[in-house]
Amino acid sequence: MLQSTKSATRTMSRLVAGVALAALVAACSDSGQDTTRVSEADNAATTSGAGVDPVTTAAVELPRAAGDVDMAEVMKPGPMEEMYLGEPDAPVKIVEYMSLTCPHCANFHNSTFKQIVTDYVDTGKVQFIVREFPFDPRATAAIMLARCAPDGKFFPMVDVLMQQQANWARAEDAAAALFNISKLAGFTQESFEACLTNQKLVDDVNAVRKKAAEEFGVNSTPTFLINGKRYPGNMSVESMSALIDSLL
Repeated sequence: MLQSTKSATRTMSRLVAGVALAALVAACSDSGQDTTRVSEADNAATTSGAGVDPVTTAAVELPRAAGDVDMAEVMKPGPMEEMYLGEPDAPVKIVEYMSLTCPHCANFHNSTFKQIVTDYVDTGKVQFIVREFPFDPRATAAIMLARCAPDGKFFPMVDVLMQQQANWARAEDAAAALFNISKLAGFTQESFEACLTNQKLVDDVNAVRKKAAEEFGVNSTPTFLINGKRYPGNMSVESMSALIDSLL
C-alpha cells in the first residue's frame, strides 16, 4: 500500500515541473500533420504501417519508407544504456521510438512485438532496440520507472505498462497507479520516488527524444528506423514480417 498518496502525487508534480517536453498532446504526434491514417491502422486487426503509403506484395502490404536515415548515426551510443533484444550482429536492425501513453504503441507491443521477437529476434535475424520518445509527463514517468526497474526488468515492465496502459495513463491519480505497477517489479516507495525525482534521468530521456526528432525525423510514435529507412506508424505482424523478410 502507498505510504502516502499525497506524497506520491507530489512526486509526480515535481516530475511534471522538471520535464521539458516539446509539446503536450493527447494524440501520438506533435508534428501537426494529419494522423488519420495512423488512427485507421490502429483499428481492429491493425493493418500495415500507418502513416506511410503501402506497396502491395502478394497478399501482404509492404510498408514504404517515409525517408532515409544514417543507420551508423542511429546506432551510435546515447546517454543511456541501449535497451535491446537480439544479437548485435543481426542483419536487420530495428530501432523503435515509442511513448508509453501512445495507444498505437500499445497496440504494436500487445499485438505484434512478441511474435516478431519469437520469429526474428530469437532466431538471430533481428536486433530490436527500444528508445524513448515520450509525449507527456506520464509517459516520461513510466519510461523512467522502466529504466529504474531492478534486475534487468526493463522489457517485462514495458510489457506490463503497455498491457495496462488504459488503467494508468488515464487514471485520475497516475502516481498511485504507476506505483501499484512498479511494486510488481520490486520497487519500494523510496525507490519509486528516487527514480521519479532523478533529474539526470529526465534529462537523458529528453536528450534521446530531442536527437530522434532533430536528426532522424521522428515526430510520431511508434516510428521504426529499419536498416537505414524510417517507417512511422503501427505495423501488423504480417506487414513487419514481410518487411524484415525483404531485407534478409
